[in-house]
Amino acid sequence: MTTVELPAGTPVEAPAETSTDAPSGPVDTDVLRRVLDGRFADVKEKFRAEAPNHLFSASYDLTTSEHRDVTRARLRTLAELGGHELGFSSRFGGADSPGGQVAQFEMLGFGDASLMIKSGVQWGLFGGAVQALGTERHHAELLGPLLRLELVGCFGMTESGHGSDVSSIGTTATYDPATQEFVVNTPDELSRKDYIGGAAEDAEVAVVFAQLVTGGEGRGVHAFVVPLRRDGVDLPGIWRGDDGRKMGLNGVDNGRLAFDHVRVPREALLNRYADVAEDGTYSSPIASANARFFTMLGALVKGRVSVSGGAQSQTKVALEIALRYGAERKQFKRPGGSDEVTVLDYLAHQRRLLIPLATTYALSFAQDELMGEMDDLLRVQLAGGEADSARQRAFEAHAAALKVASTWHATRTIQTCREACGGNGYLADSRLPLLKADTDVFTTFEGDNTVLLQLVAKGLLTSYAQQFSDLDTLGMARFATRDFISTYAGRSPAASLVADVVEAGRIPDDLHDRAWQIRMLSERERHVVESLAKRMRKARSKPEAERFAAIDDLQDHLLLAGRAHTDRIVAEAFAAAIARCEDPAVAALLADVCDLHVLALLEAEKGWYLEHRRMTTLRAKAITSAVNALCRKLRPSTEELLAGFGTPRHWLGSRLVG
Repeated sequence: MTTVELPAGTPVEAPAETSTDAPSGPVDTDVLRRVLDGRFADVKEKFRAEAPNHLFSASYDLTTSEHRDVTRARLRTLAELGGHELGFSSRFGGADSPGGQVAQFEMLGFGDASLMIKSGVQWGLFGGAVQALGTERHHAELLGPLLRLELVGCFGMTESGHGSDVSSIGTTATYDPATQEFVVNTPDELSRKDYIGGAAEDAEVAVVFAQLVTGGEGRGVHAFVVPLRRDGVDLPGIWRGDDGRKMGLNGVDNGRLAFDHVRVPREALLNRYADVAEDGTYSSPIASANARFFTMLGALVKGRVSVSGGAQSQTKVALEIALRYGAERKQFKRPGGSDEVTVLDYLAHQRRLLIPLATTYALSFAQDELMGEMDDLLRVQLAGGEADSARQRAFEAHAAALKVASTWHATRTIQTCREACGGNGYLADSRLPLLKADTDVFTTFEGDNTVLLQLVAKGLLTSYAQQFSDLDTLGMARFATRDFISTYAGRSPAASLVADVVEAGRIPDDLHDRAWQIRMLSERERHVVESLAKRMRKARSKPEAERFAAIDDLQDHLLLAGRAHTDRIVAEAFAAAIARCEDPAVAALLADVCDLHVLALLEAEKGWYLEHRRMTTLRAKAITSAVNALCRKLRPSTEELLAGFGTPRHWLGSRLVG
């Protein structure tokens, strides 16, 4: 691969001298790292210190079979190392720390993503389903062996014909009272389980989601423990296939499962939320079938939190590779000079990489808020209780929003990093192609991003309807200002530290005014959701034959509402992290990074602000100038900001960095 040089005399951007206006005072990068690591910093530090180097060796040149073998071996090493058990009940070898378990999952994201996903299937999806949906009989029998890797499982939810629409899956589990067994069956090809990690080769048992039928009546989707093989041989009625070579994650043996009237005992039903008696009588503590379905899915939301964190880790690796390469690579001579210019000294290159770096910091702080909320809620579940339903719903929406933001950011940023490294970034040993291939599917599994974002928006509409459907004129006027944010939108866990920033009033001259920044994002969310609610009300008032098309016409507005909400909660989390930081130099650096993230976001969304007369053209231009100035200002702090990621150099696995 050769670099193409431009002909002599071709005009190129002449970079300004690198700004010396860096944040004042030396920055303690150990403090910065702990601030970014957040609530579960100790778990992350322990993993950095104890994880063996071979977990992070290159895998880009392996065949599918070799990669699967390596991943299996690494999974056994991980089982011996520990940490995966943190999220399980201490009664069965865990540590009652769901946040700690996800924190270790995030750390695996700095290495080969196949190991991260393989561990997530075993201890997150399979083990997590047993923990969250099962009861004592399942916990006592299964949790110990699966934590020790004596029992390898998989998670059979997605079907060839039903991905996002879980409630419509076709697999059935019909109860036979004569034998006190469930008969699990795949009625057609579209109802086969597909893309199931572990199903192709390793899994000995599956948690299978199926339509429960008892007494001739369908009871909706429930989960069952279904053995797949014994002594290495598939059991009667079990059919499995291999999805084969994939774009990435080829260390994971994704496969297909189908069931030909497979019988499992009545106790195979994971019966935390519903049960079937010996005579076939169905019972549930949740009367509504719809509520029961969403309660069951909500109990599994830890997977979305994990995917968000894993995507952020892979993004950090890509950014570190590209930024370190850009700090060394030289290209084109400065006019009047003899030396070539370091690529990262060009403003265009700074904008390409430092803005995503700032957003990665923002998402990391939002992830920390999310993990803290998850840990609080799931500890209640581990103790045998049920979390407050309103708090649980808010958490689920928060998790969906951040999963979308983190995975789309990973896809965009890793592509940018590949381009920023030129031809060298296209070579396999740069690691960037593997990062790109492995993370691309993150936007799909644990919920397709577009579908999830619509769910976030629909949740906002539900809250709007509940809070404000009966407001009088004065109430609606109050809704149009601060009350919308504090009452309707649902403060993020960071809210207590930034509650005073969303105030109507002056437009500051200083674009770095945090109150103004948050208010701009809050006002956009308020306007978008309020206008969406009005349009939705009108669409639903149409005759039934026209209603679907009318609501379908609002899809773009739904997605915009979801994005606007996510933008606000991420910015609030960053502001709260700065407020918590007790080190002045670190706080000052983070304030500049936060400014870059928010102002770059406002710049990207300036079309909306100009269209709705929330920003003048003069201010829009000033924001672009401010973003450029912040890139110049933060360029000398690149090394410190990368040190904040805390990535041991050998974990990067790239020829482009020493």
